[in-house]
Order: sequence, then C-alpha cells, then structure tokens
Amino acid sequence: MYRTKEGIKFNPKLINKMKKLLVIVFLASLAATTYAQEAPAKQSFAAFTWDASAHDFGKIKQGTPVTHEFKFTNTGKTPLIITNVQASCGCTTPSWTKEEVMPGGTGFIRATYNAAAMGAFNKTITVTANIESGFVQLTIKGEVQAAGASQQ
Repeated sequence: MYRTKEGIKFNPKLINKMKKLLVIVFLASLAATTYAQEAPAKQSFAAFTWDASAHDFGKIKQGTPVTHEFKFTNTGKTPLIITNVQASCGCTTPSWTKEEVMPGGTGFIRATYNAAAMGAFNKTITVTANIESGFVQLTIKGEVQAAGASQQ
C-alpha cells in the first residue's frame, strides 16, 4: 500500500499474495473441521467370564502334582485369542485353549502344580489375550504336607 495524490493504492503483487493466503487458510480450516467431526472408531474386545478365577487345593500330599481347570466363556463381541499364559513360578505348568474362542464359546486354562516343596503356596497364572485390560490373573493356592501326614 502506498499514497498518491489520487488516494491510497494497493500493490497488486501484495493483493495476489493475500488472496492465495486466504485460500490456503480457508482450505486448512475446512479440512480441520471435516476431520474433527469424525468420531474415533470404538475398538471391540473379547471378554472373559470365568466360572471361578481362583482355586484352593486345600491340603495336598507332597510329591503328588495337582491340576485345576479354569473354565471361561467369551462374552465379548469379537473372537477371543489367548496369546500367552505364564505361571508365576516354574512349579506351575499351564496349558490352554489354543484356537480362537468365538463370542459365546467356551475354553479353559489348566494349571498343574508340582507339589514338591512342603508348606503353603499361592501362585498366579497370567493370561494374556485380546481383552480390554490386555491380561487377567488367575490364582491357585493350597498347602503341601509331608507324604505321611493325614489329609483333611
């Protein structure tokens, strides 16, 4: 912009640059409002419903492995896939349903405890799957007694 005797005049190059800038700002704001209106897709998860998530073996005889099977139903809306099952120690061996469990379907986690050491025990089994929290923990407990002790 500059002044002349006739009045204020605008530089034509400056006017063209401002027009281009306005078009860019308009397009950017249009794109931003278009994307802002899209709601994020809600992720669907599988879900465990357990018959029981803990088991007490009570008193067991030393040297005699014991096994418990935890049963579950997939109450989610997507197939349940168990990716890993890990016991809290080497004295517990897990096995589980390897194939995907469809919604409404059932499966199991089996935990075998090697009752070698005497005394009380409380162990966890961590189940990793495509559930909202990513994992769930199951618990087994009991008391290992000497082989000659009476079992009550």
